This record gives sequence, C-alpha cells and structure tokens, in this order.
Amino acid sequence: MRLATFRVGKTGILYDASSLCDADGTPQITPELFDPAHWRQHDRVLGEAPGRGVSLFLKAGNEAWVLRPYRRGGLVARLSPDRYLWSGAERSRAFREMRLTAQLHEQGLPVPHPVAARVTRHGLTYEAALITVRLPGARALADCLDEADDALLQRVGRTIRRFHDAGLDHVDLNARNLLVDPEANIWLIDLDRCRLRRPGRWQRANLTRLERSLHKQLPPDIASHATRQIQHGYG
Repeated sequence: MRLATFRVGKTGILYDASSLCDADGTPQITPELFDPAHWRQHDRVLGEAPGRGVSLFLKAGNEAWVLRPYRRGGLVARLSPDRYLWSGAERSRAFREMRLTAQLHEQGLPVPHPVAARVTRHGLTYEAALITVRLPGARALADCLDEADDALLQRVGRTIRRFHDAGLDHVDLNARNLLVDPEANIWLIDLDRCRLRRPGRWQRANLTRLERSLHKQLPPDIASHATRQIQHGYG
C-alpha cells in the first residue's frame, strides 16, 4: 500500500495510490466519490448501515466500499453535527484514521483495506469522510451474540490481544466495532481517535468498555459468560 495526497480547492484527499491510480500514475479519485448524491445518481448504493452518521455501502467496480461520514455525538452535535476545528489536514480525524488503518493493514492485522479519506476546509472548521473496502458477508458481533459459541468468543479475545500487542488503543471497543465474517474470522473497524501506545491501563479499559457493551446486548448471566470466554481467549 502506498499512500498519496491529492488536493483540489479546499479539499484534500489521502488515498491508496497502489490501487487508485491508472497505468501512468494518474489518480483515479475525485471529491465527488465522497458525495452520497453521486452514488445515488448512478444507482450504485447497495445499502446503508445505522450509526451516528449513516454509512453507505457502495458498488465500486469489482469491489464494495463503505463510505462513512464523520459525525459528532453528544451535546456538541446540536451545535455542529459534522464540523471539526481545523488544525491542518494531517491532524484531521480522517487522515489520522486512514494512516493508522493502513499501518495496521500492512502489518497483517484484520482491519478493512482503507481506500481514501477526504477533508474539506470551511474557514476554521472542516468536514470529513472515509472510504474503506467492505468485508463481504460480515456482521457486527452484536448481531451474532445469540448464536456465538465459546470458540467464537475466544477468537474475539485472541484478536483483541493481537491488536493490543501491536499497541492499538481502540477508544470505542464495542460489540458493533467487531465484525464476524462468514468464515468466523474477527475484524476490527472504526479506528477514529484511536492511536498506538505503549502497554498500560488502557488495555484493561478497552476490555471493560467491551464488557459494558455486552451487558447492553445480553442478559447479565449470558453477558458475564461471554466476557469470561473473551478474556480466556485474550490470555
């Protein structure tokens, strides 16, 4: 994977040049690829996922992509649902997530292939979006819990351990940011605001956050059992 930048007007795009350039090296990406209206106009929206900002599933040639806009949560969203304070493109949430995802992907860790990130400046603020390759047939762990056996839950724990060994502090580790593909492989998504760190208390904090997520999805006794199995796999 080779990341490169492309700028037009007030918009900057960080993209995977190894897959989004033609034979002579010309980038095959434009700002309109981040515009939901563009995809709807060409009837290439396959569906959408729920969330703070609606993510679209897109048909992109032989691949399916996920287009995810950045949206604020909490009380601040009432003032500005999709704008963030500008401090440079490289410090934007989109560029940082793109680079982190690419780094983990290059290490062979189970994250979606990042395609491109876009930031558009509006004076002192910016808005952003991210495109990744969709994982065919993958479902959120939250939607698989009723049928998840101990082997799957332990695989979740082992996967989290791999990321922790690589230093990834996932600040929103929950049952919807862990995906299960048709072969029962576990994937980690949504690395917004995540970072690489030295071992510390954050590892336990990640697991505690996931435990709270399980208790929201399951009856207490079943959630406790699932937590124990994940911890067993984590080691």
